[in-house]
Amino acid sequence: MSLEIHSLRIDGIKLIRSKRISDARGYFAATYVRSEFAAAGIDHEFVQDNESRSGAAGTIRGLHFQIPPFAQTKLVRVLRGRILDVVVDLRRSSRSYGKHLAIELSEAAGEQLLVPAGFAHGFCTLEPDSIVFYKVDNVYSAEHDRGVHWADASLGIEWPVAAADAIVSEKDRGLPQFRELPAYFD
Repeated sequence: MSLEIHSLRIDGIKLIRSKRISDARGYFAATYVRSEFAAAGIDHEFVQDNESRSGAAGTIRGLHFQIPPFAQTKLVRVLRGRILDVVVDLRRSSRSYGKHLAIELSEAAGEQLLVPAGFAHGFCTLEPDSIVFYKVDNVYSAEHDRGVHWADASLGIEWPVAAADAIVSEKDRGLPQFRELPAYFD
């Protein structure tokens, strides 16, 4: 086994650690092995890879999601730098509906986070020039693209940057509050 897959406190969210083989040159790691994912009950066909670079620490991207039939499962990892990765459960029938999970991901640790469809996802960069890479199991669809406001107080997310100092896109500034979201995921 080249991967360790751990369930986290919110059902469906998984932390994945790759075994690194190191020598004087650096390291090698298998970050996605379909058979090992399937053996752990993760049987998604990833169809698109995405990458974002954020120049400054304190950049917030999110909280984003796509609605059915273009809902996406994401496999997120950091290629450079560090982030605070945040997911919010949007599944109305879930015991953790409206709750969030925040976890630090970094290039140094090499961990990945599996975020199933039905969750809003976002992150805050903790270091400059952070690069985040994620695989998705559905293509991007602007018509199905949605989000929830990153600083919605009702979510109780403790971001590592003050709202006034956060670098946020105009689109993300205009996202609705959690209570305003329709029931996209039952």
